[in-house]
Amino acid sequence: MGRMSDATIDLVVTSPPYNLGIAYSRYSDRQDRDDYLDWCHEWATGLRRLLRPNGSLFLNLGGSPSNPLLPHELVLGLRDLFVLQNTIHWIKAISIEDDAGLTSSRGHFKPIRSPRYLNDCHEYIFHLTTAGKTPIDRLALGVPYADKSNIARWSHTEGKDRRCRGNTWFVPYETIQRRAKERPHPATFPVQLAEWCIKLHGVRRVETMLDPFLGIGNSAIAAKRCGVKNFIGFEIDEEYLAEARQRLQKSTRL
Repeated sequence: MGRMSDATIDLVVTSPPYNLGIAYSRYSDRQDRDDYLDWCHEWATGLRRLLRPNGSLFLNLGGSPSNPLLPHELVLGLRDLFVLQNTIHWIKAISIEDDAGLTSSRGHFKPIRSPRYLNDCHEYIFHLTTAGKTPIDRLALGVPYADKSNIARWSHTEGKDRRCRGNTWFVPYETIQRRAKERPHPATFPVQLAEWCIKLHGVRRVETMLDPFLGIGNSAIAAKRCGVKNFIGFEIDEEYLAEARQRLQKSTRL
C-alpha cells in the first residue's frame, strides 16, 4: 500500500486476521493483544491515506465467546482515523418460529461445546468512512414491504414497494462437500457478503476497489460480478493467491 498514491481508492472490503488462533499457513494468528491492535492501526492508517473522501471501508471482524470485546477494541482504536458510520450484523445462522409454533433453521455455524457460551452465529461488518457523511445506496439491497399499506402510508416510499433492508444481513455460507478443495482457507466470508457491501456503497461510484487481505479472492469475485472496473488485492500466501486467481478466472459476471 505504501507504493500507492493518496486518495485513489473508492471502496475497501476486507477481513483481517482476528487474532483468535486460526491456523493460517503463513501467518501466526496468536499475537500479543497490544501488538495485534498496533498492527491493525498501522494498516488502517495506510487505508485511510488511500481512501477517497467519499470512500467506504467495510471491515469484517469476528470475536469468540471467550473473547467478545476484541472487534470493538479494534474499532475503538481506529477512532483517530475513521468515523463508524454503520454497524452491520452478519447473521450466519438463524432459527425462526412461525405463527403455528414451528421452528425452522437456516445457515451454518460452528457448534460450541461449552456449559458457559452460546453458539456464535454472527460477525460484525463495520462501515467506516473518513467523515461519517458518505452517501450509500440504501435501496440497492432493499426488500419489499410485508404490510403493503406502508407503501401509501409513508411519503418516503414514493409509491414503491421497496424499503431499506437494515443492518442485519442473513448471508449463509454455501453448502460444500469437501472443504479442502472447495474452500481451502480457514477463514473466509461469502462472496455474497462482499457483493452486498459493494452494492450498498453504490456500484456506480466504485472506480477502484481494494482488499489488503485477499485470501482466496472472494472480494475479487464479488467485484467482478458487480462490474467494478479496477480491483487491487494483496496476499502473502502464494497458495491462497494462486487459488484466488483460479477462482477468479472461473467466476462469471452476473
